[in-house]
Amino acid sequence: MQHAEFIDSLGGETCPAGLDPCLQALWHEARGDWETAHAIVQDIDSVMAARIHAYLHRREGEDWNARYWHRQAGTAFPSGVSLEDERDTLVRELTDWV
Repeated sequence: MQHAEFIDSLGGETCPAGLDPCLQALWHEARGDWETAHAIVQDIDSVMAARIHAYLHRREGEDWNARYWHRQAGTAFPSGVSLEDERDTLVRELTDWV
């Protein structure tokens, strides 16, 4: 799936079939379902899942927890970056990888 297709899919009622689990998590979060997004990434052991986990906790307002997950991922806390831009960066990286 390409980035534009992912963005377009957010207008649908259901998460597109066959999406990478990390993209599934971002899809659910973008549609306002933080709980489902969190449930998906908390069971994945990868750098990208840790980055998404960090983003989700930042979205929740728990910067301390987001910093923990950034340390797990080996990435820096995105100071000065909007939540929307952070999510878009994650989606772009995943759609470039897939």
